[in-house]
Amino acid sequence: MSTNEAKLSLVQMKMVSEPSANLKKAVAMIAEAATEGAEIVCLPELFSTPYFPQYDLAPGASKYKITHDTVPGEISRVLSKAAADNQVILVGGSIFEEAEGHFFNTSLLFDQQGQTIGVYRKTHIPHDEKFFEQSYFEPGDTGFSVVATAKGKIGTLICYDQWFPEAARCNALLGADMVFYPTAIGTAQGIEQAEGDWQSAWENVMRGHAIANGMVVAACNRVGVEDTMTFWGGSFVIDAFGKTLVRGSAAEEIVSATINLEHGRDIKEGWRFFYNRRPQCYDLISKE
Repeated sequence: MSTNEAKLSLVQMKMVSEPSANLKKAVAMIAEAATEGAEIVCLPELFSTPYFPQYDLAPGASKYKITHDTVPGEISRVLSKAAADNQVILVGGSIFEEAEGHFFNTSLLFDQQGQTIGVYRKTHIPHDEKFFEQSYFEPGDTGFSVVATAKGKIGTLICYDQWFPEAARCNALLGADMVFYPTAIGTAQGIEQAEGDWQSAWENVMRGHAIANGMVVAACNRVGVEDTMTFWGGSFVIDAFGKTLVRGSAAEEIVSATINLEHGRDIKEGWRFFYNRRPQCYDLISKE
């Protein structure tokens, strides 16, 4: 494979009620992806548990067994070993992190030696029907994070961050060649998609991020039915000019694509969006 290419694999998995079983499955699917040639692997959001924020309850109180962990902690140790054992760069989905009495939705990035090279706490926290995350998580305090790896500069955002072009642009300004979105999104029983097709909007908004920023965008979603929620899967990789290279089904699987990093660099140079920015005109964006 060319030094300007990288094979990305998204672990699209179902979750069960027992966290240890989910963690074991994630490790097995990371190994399977590596066997198939993956160089960068991504897990879904909150992959160690069912999606407990569908219930509007205080932290630690849910019908599900919720595990929050520290960083470093048990989950990060297992993921570190999986990255090292399989010699892959690993976007560790996200975990329910406890940090000195504060709670975050946190993604960890590991290099091929299993070193933790990035920590990102979810910036935008939703709070609407079946996505009651503000009852569990505080807004992230890490800022945005882009990390240079052996396979390009990687940015990580998490689920609801997908709907905010500012987050994608900040990652691009930090030099991201690609941005991964560990995700937990689907439909909810009794809630009509009155606005239109949610899954199409979900993918299309990220297609815009890819084109506007000349970078690869990859979203790794979960699948399966969890009480009143049906997670639609559809994990995808979009290239730096908006082409969907691969899209997953609604089943548990590994979704893979090979990307060309030079493609994004050529687009940035040719379309010159970044050369022609006028930040002095954008004050309105940062006003509350």
